[in-house]
Amino acid sequence: MDEDDPVRVLSARLAASGQALLGRSLAVRHVDAGSCGGCEIEIAACRRLRGGMAAHGIAMVEDLRAADILLVTGVATRNLAEAVRKSLAGMAPPRFVVAAGDCALDGGVFKGVPAVLGGVQAVIPVDLLIAGCPPAPRQILAGLVALVEANAREPRRARVEPHA
Repeated sequence: MDEDDPVRVLSARLAASGQALLGRSLAVRHVDAGSCGGCEIEIAACRRLRGGMAAHGIAMVEDLRAADILLVTGVATRNLAEAVRKSLAGMAPPRFVVAAGDCALDGGVFKGVPAVLGGVQAVIPVDLLIAGCPPAPRQILAGLVALVEANAREPRRARVEPHA
């Protein structure tokens, strides 16, 4: 592995942390709560960067029951709020929620629009916020690394179970 390539380093750290936390590869489920598509383009870039996330043991999954992290993009719209709640409810603990992009943080440029409830936190509890419009792939990977490493380091008995 090229030690000077930050994307490879972040991906490797994320894979190692996922193994430490879960004893297996890390599974991420993406849900679009009402975005413009910019964050999805960056997530797609993350999947393909330097051999892709799968090459480092990070899988993007469709099955909520297999997911460890719910990665939510877009504003929390009234129409999609229930779908986001059901997505979280369909995941088994330990589970984490990551809100990616300025819209997911607080509604972004759509704040105050009647159809928008605000950021994802208006609908479900969030463990990690990743700012940016849209956030760069490196920011997304760094955020996931920080979240998983923080939870993997703590002894299993002392770790607070998020959204159990």
